[in-house]
Amino acid sequence: LYGAIVNSGNDAAIIVATTVAGSVSAFSDLMNKRALEIGATNSHFVNPHGLTNEQHYTTAYDLYLIFKEVAKHNEFFNIAGRSSSRIEYTGSKGQLKVYDMASTNQYIAGTYTLPSNVYMIGGKTGTTTQAGSCLILLTKNKDGEEFISVVLKGVTKSALYHTMTDILSKEN
Repeated sequence: LYGAIVNSGNDAAIIVATTVAGSVSAFSDLMNKRALEIGATNSHFVNPHGLTNEQHYTTAYDLYLIFKEVAKHNEFFNIAGRSSSRIEYTGSKGQLKVYDMASTNQYIAGTYTLPSNVYMIGGKTGTTTQAGSCLILLTKNKDGEEFISVVLKGVTKSALYHTMTDILSKEN
């Protein structure tokens, strides 16, 4: 989970999918079923990581609905709110290996600053050539009101974060 959420590791997403459902295809079927149950009717998933596929699509509104469900689970935000994480594992020859990873969320990593009186709860990034730079966040304002904000198809990471900052500045 840490590799998939903190570092956007596509390989980690595949491991989660095969562990949970036995295969990427079976996991995608579960994703599609759950998406429909929560009203995300303009999405269709064929993989757990979001890499480009003609049959894999979603909308900003569907992502909002999906993230609203994610927001019910504190464990996601315990992971997604980390600026870094470390995985220790035993290699094939019995040696201890360490993999350090940094958050792909540039607000959490400290590259970009949230507007004043806006507080990060957590979020998820995604980037492909076709989708551009994408970001969904759960934040709260000084009054404790929570907001889910979605920006898709950022031409650059800089454009993505400037657009998101503009959106977030309207929370107060």
